[in-house]
Amino acid sequence: MHRPGHSRGRTRLPSEREAAGRTLAALSVVPALALGGWLLAGLPLLLLGWFRPLPMALLGGAAALLLCVYGLRRLPGTAAPHRWATAATLAVALGSGVFNGLLHGEQLIVRRDPSTYAQYAVWLARHGSLPIPVGDFGGPDPALRFDSMGVYLTGGGIVPQFMAGPPMTYAIGHWLGGVPGLLLVPPVLGALAVLTVAGTAARLAGARWAPLAALVFAVSLPILYTSRTTFSEIPSLILIFGAMNLLLDARARLRAALPGAVFPSAALAGLSFGLALLVRIDGLRDVLPVLAFAGVLIALRRIPRARPFPEGRLGAPLLAGLVVGGLWGFTGGYVLARPYLEYLSGSLIPLLAICAVVVALTVAGTALAPWIAGRARRLLTGAGWLPNAAAALVVLIMAGFAVRPWVQTVRRDAVTPEDRLTADFIEKTQVANGLAKDMSRLYYEHSLDWVFWYVGIPAVVLATVAAAVLARRLTRGREFGWLLPLAVIGWTTVTTLWRPAITPDHPFASRRLVPIVIPGLVLLAVWGLRWLSRRLARTRWFAARPGRSRAAVAAGALLLAVPPAITSIGTAFSPVNRGEAEAVAGLCRAIPANASVLIAERVTGDRLTQVVRGQCGLPTARVVYLPRRDVPRPDDVLRLVEAVRRTGRVPVLLAAEPEQLMAYGPATRVMSLHTRQDERSLVDPPNGTWSLNIDVWMTVPT
Repeated sequence: MHRPGHSRGRTRLPSEREAAGRTLAALSVVPALALGGWLLAGLPLLLLGWFRPLPMALLGGAAALLLCVYGLRRLPGTAAPHRWATAATLAVALGSGVFNGLLHGEQLIVRRDPSTYAQYAVWLARHGSLPIPVGDFGGPDPALRFDSMGVYLTGGGIVPQFMAGPPMTYAIGHWLGGVPGLLLVPPVLGALAVLTVAGTAARLAGARWAPLAALVFAVSLPILYTSRTTFSEIPSLILIFGAMNLLLDARARLRAALPGAVFPSAALAGLSFGLALLVRIDGLRDVLPVLAFAGVLIALRRIPRARPFPEGRLGAPLLAGLVVGGLWGFTGGYVLARPYLEYLSGSLIPLLAICAVVVALTVAGTALAPWIAGRARRLLTGAGWLPNAAAALVVLIMAGFAVRPWVQTVRRDAVTPEDRLTADFIEKTQVANGLAKDMSRLYYEHSLDWVFWYVGIPAVVLATVAAAVLARRLTRGREFGWLLPLAVIGWTTVTTLWRPAITPDHPFASRRLVPIVIPGLVLLAVWGLRWLSRRLARTRWFAARPGRSRAAVAAGALLLAVPPAITSIGTAFSPVNRGEAEAVAGLCRAIPANASVLIAERVTGDRLTQVVRGQCGLPTARVVYLPRRDVPRPDDVLRLVEAVRRTGRVPVLLAAEPEQLMAYGPATRVMSLHTRQDERSLVDPPNGTWSLNIDVWMTVPT
C-alpha cells in the first residue's frame, strides 16, 4: 500500500523552498568547480605551449563542465532554505560585481604585484607559452639587462614572477575583450567570491544568515580592493571556501544516503584545496590542516566504534584530490616559477619542513590509530576540564594579539638587497606619513589592529566568542562539520597575524587578510550572532516579547555591517590608476613598428620593460645603469644602438626625462599620465588616494 497522491517509482518534485536552498548551494560551488576545471586543463596546455583560446575553450571548458556535473549531482539543499535569503544573497553578489566593475582599477604599468599579474596575463593571452624570448639586440652584451620588476631572466628566456593560476584566469578577459576585458575579470571574481562565502555561511550557520555574511564580507575594504584589480587572493579564496562547501555537501549527501555522489564531491573538494597552490604558493600553508584532517578521517575508519562514523569514508577521496591538486601546484611552481620560489626559499623551506612533519605524523597516526584511540579514551576519561581549556585557549590567543603592540616591536635587519629595498621603501613611507624614521620597523605587531579596521571590533569579538564555543563543542564530540573550517580559519589567522610577511603599507598589506582571515572571521561572527540570539531568545525578558529578539538580531547585524563599511567609505568610491590603459596604448602607437627598444633609465626600465615587450609586442631591454645615477654610460648606449641597427631594426631609447636622452637625439614625450594611486598608510586605515605622475620620453638616435 502507498499513500494516496504518491505514485510508486516517481520522484517527489522539490518544493520551492528546497529549490531555493539547492540554488544557493549550487551557486556557491560552481565558481570553485569551474575555476578548478580551467586550471586543471590550463597548466598542461601552458607547459606544452598551447595555451590558446580554442584549445582552452575545448579542454578547459570541458573540464570545468565535467567537474560541475559531478560536483552538482544530487546536490543537497542548504539548511532551512529561504527564498528571500537566496534572492538577497544574489542581490549582494550582483551589487558587488557591478559596483567594483564601475570603479575597477587599471594597474598595468609595473610598480607592484597587480600589474605584474596583468602583464603575465597579457603575455599568456597573446602567446600562450613560456618562457618569454628576449629578442635580438645584435648579440650578447654585458650592458644589456632583460630582467625587470616582476620578471626573472633564466637560461631559456624570461619567466614572470608568481604562480600561473591567476594569469591563466585573467587571460579569459583578454581573449574576450582585450585589455579592457582583462581589467573586468577581477570584479566578476569578486562577485563569485561573495556567493562562495555566503554558501559556506548557509551551510554552517543556516541559509537565512547567508545575506548578512555576504554583505559584511562584500563591504570590507580588502575585499573591495582585491576585487578591483588583478590580485591572486580572490581566486585563492574561491578555491578554498568552495572546497569547504563541497566537503560539507559530501557530508550532507553521506548522511542523507545519496549514493553515487558522495565520493566525487569529497575528491573535488580535495582537488580544489590542492589547486590553491597553483594560484598562490602561500596556499600550501592554508591547506595544511586539510592534509591532517584527511588523515584523521582515514584513521577514524580503522578505530572500532560502538557507533558507526560515516564521515570516515570521505578521507580517502579527499586525500586523493588534494594530492592531485597539490601536484598541479608544485609542477607549475617548479617549471614556470622556479626563480620566484628560490627567492621565497627563506620562508618556503621551513613551510615544506612543517608539511613533511605533518605528513609523517598523519601517516604514523593513521597506522597506529587503534592503539592511539584506546589510550586517548583512557586519558580523556574524566577530563572534564578539556572543553573549557580549549575555549580559554582561543580567547587567550586573541588577547595575546591584542596586547602585542605593548610588549613587542617587530623589526628586521636589512641583509639581502631585497631587504634593503623594503627598508628604504618603509623609511620613505614613514616620511610621507609624518612618522619618525626607522627603516627596520615592520609593524607586524599591529596585525590585529588591521583586522579591527577592516571587519570591526564587534565582528572580531563575536568571532572570538564563536570560535571558543565551537572549540568547546568539538572537544565534546559535537559540531563535527565545523572541524575543518575552524582548523583552516584558526591556523591561517594565527600564522598570518603573527607574521604577515608583506610590506606593511595599506591598503596593499590588507591583501594578506583576504583569502582566509576576513571571510573566516565573518563566518564565525555570523555564527556567533546566531548563537547569541538563540540564547537571548530563551531568556525571560526576550521570550515574553519575540519582537525584542528580532530587534536584537537587527542591532547585531548593524554592528557587524556598519564598522567595515565606515572604514571602506574613504576609498570605496575612488578608482585608482585610471588612464593607464590608454597611456600604454598611446606609448605603443608612438613607437615604430619595427623597433627594438632600449630603456636608458632605471625607473622607466623597472616599470615599462615588460609592458613594452608584452603589450607593444616589441623586443625590449634595459641598459645597465651607473650606481647612484640611474642612467647608463653613453658609450654603452651608443654601442647597443649600433648593434640594433645591424639587425635591420630601428633602435629606440626611452627615459623618464628629456635631458636623459639629449645626447642621442631629439626627445619626444610619448606618455604623460596623471592619475591617482593607492595610499600608503602604516598606522591608520587608508582613507584616500595619492597622486601619481608618469612621464616617458622617446628618441630615435640619429
